[in-house]
Amino acid sequence: MSPVPNTTEIDGAPGAEQYMAPLPYGAPMELFVDDSKRVPVDDAELRAELEAELERDQAATWGEVCSACFCHTRRGYMIVGAHLAGIIAALYFFLFSLDLMGASAKVMGGCTAGALFGGIDNPIAGLCIGILATVLLQSSSTSTSIIVSLVGADAIEVQTAIYVIMGANIGTSVTNTIVAMGQMGDKDQLQRAFAGATVHDVFNYLAVAILLPIEAGTSYLYLLTRAMTPDTVSDGEKWTGPLAEIVGPLTKSMIIPNKDLIKEVSKGKSCSQFYPVECFNSAGNPTTDYDYTNCVKNGQVGLISCDKDSGDCPAYFQNGAVQSDDEMSGWVCFFLSIFFLVICLVVMIKILSSLLLGSSKRILRRATNLNGYLAMGIGAGITIFVQSSSITTSVLTPLAGLDVISLEVMFPITLGANIGTTVTGILAALVSSKATAMQVALAHLFFNISGIIIFYPIPWMRQWPLKIARWLGLCTRRNKFFPIFYIVFTFFVFPLTLLGISILWAEGIGNGTGNVGDQGSPGLLTLAILLTVALVLIIAYYTYQFKYGTLKQRYYAWGERRSRKNIAIKNLADDMDYIKQELITLGANPHTGYTGNDKAKVAKLPVEEEELDIEINQIEDPPEGVVADLPEGVKKLD
Repeated sequence: MSPVPNTTEIDGAPGAEQYMAPLPYGAPMELFVDDSKRVPVDDAELRAELEAELERDQAATWGEVCSACFCHTRRGYMIVGAHLAGIIAALYFFLFSLDLMGASAKVMGGCTAGALFGGIDNPIAGLCIGILATVLLQSSSTSTSIIVSLVGADAIEVQTAIYVIMGANIGTSVTNTIVAMGQMGDKDQLQRAFAGATVHDVFNYLAVAILLPIEAGTSYLYLLTRAMTPDTVSDGEKWTGPLAEIVGPLTKSMIIPNKDLIKEVSKGKSCSQFYPVECFNSAGNPTTDYDYTNCVKNGQVGLISCDKDSGDCPAYFQNGAVQSDDEMSGWVCFFLSIFFLVICLVVMIKILSSLLLGSSKRILRRATNLNGYLAMGIGAGITIFVQSSSITTSVLTPLAGLDVISLEVMFPITLGANIGTTVTGILAALVSSKATAMQVALAHLFFNISGIIIFYPIPWMRQWPLKIARWLGLCTRRNKFFPIFYIVFTFFVFPLTLLGISILWAEGIGNGTGNVGDQGSPGLLTLAILLTVALVLIIAYYTYQFKYGTLKQRYYAWGERRSRKNIAIKNLADDMDYIKQELITLGANPHTGYTGNDKAKVAKLPVEEEELDIEINQIEDPPEGVVADLPEGVKKLD
């Protein structure tokens, strides 16, 4: 059957295989039922069918949900219990993998990230350094704590720290984007998971695009938080979340990052000053008894430290190690964390798919169709509990890929996670007696609250992050490797480009003191202006071409050609087997009329002569009707 024009794919609909053709390039779309279903404008019957399906999904009652969840036979309860046990076990090691990834990232990039914080001198540089440092450290909490220590040491001002916090908000969303790539094996799951993950990135970038210029012009976050912060803050007891108690010991048995080293490097020290690693006993003599007292207090440690509470040193701690040794240990743990992460993700998806197999979609949708503000509160509560917004969104990303959680529900949960991670920062600030620590934490809180006020309560503003995230999800259908390009560009290339241009501006303008050496460079200033104009023109050109020109159509056409090529290569062996069988059938039919004149033509085909089971000399020229029935491409044997 030829592709049906301007149609979409409908799960479970009769003849669903007939609706696999994509929408014509540039075709308008009116109704988004969810992140994977599209309804073309000119297909009223199809639109009515999906609208009815959506109404049926919404028509499920909570009584039906409770009945489906809790009314089982004894065997049913045993099956559900076994699935839940498997999910809990996989979830534990999934959380361990995320914790290990963050710890190893701090060891791998600790010296580089620490050095980044030493070059902050303008808002754009602060934003970009916040993004890059958080991506390298895999933790916005660590970035925030470093910023607080720099502010407390008068290394940077609170106003500059606010821009770094904005960047850290963007950088922390890379983790769940990486997790979404674990569903690359299924294009439908990848599309939904990637859209659910990138809605976090999109919201953070849009919030920064609006609030950074406002803060640069008015300093409203600085003034608001300064008015709310007392001159001194009394010391409080440090609160450790339950997640650290559950998976922390296993991570600490392997590797423990030295956060104090990162803070010292950010204040101007060099990593080489902390090497080689040495352990001494109380008498000052070298010892092979490696523990916190001998190695940290009496000795010297590098990027890998020992546990202060238990006193034990991790498995990858090396006495006498140099910087390259610790960084190599960090890389090993990082790859181990990726391996465990993928395994646990696959296991969780398999178990969840098996558990939900046969469940009514309307029941699942009712169970997860939460009020937006309630979902926001749940996201904040979970994040406060686990002390990490990355963990909250990363755990929910596979559920979005399985279509258990819709994009409309994932969005407010993500916003709640942003609020929850700022509460964690406020609790950490209570430990310090410095008012600046509390001011930075409050600035982080009110930045996220401001973004939510702009993009969530107003329906048409709420659609901006959702539409962009949906489009990014659709891009993965055209090319499953699009997420890799997206991560590299969004979290590395773009911030590095902005950082380089901002440094040129700073060096070109100088610091304005008029002293020798501080007057700036006209050449660098000219280069900065040219690069800025070029960047603005490039962005404007491609934005216009994508919105009003042919760039979108050309990208979609390229993706479609690539997809068809991959499908053709994948099915090549089966197609050739089909052609062989058709030729065998054709040759075995005495009415085909082949003659010996076609022997040379047939011999060129990749078909064993004995498979034909006929004498090639007996083949005669086939009638036109027989040739017309053959697949395109085999009508012409020469």
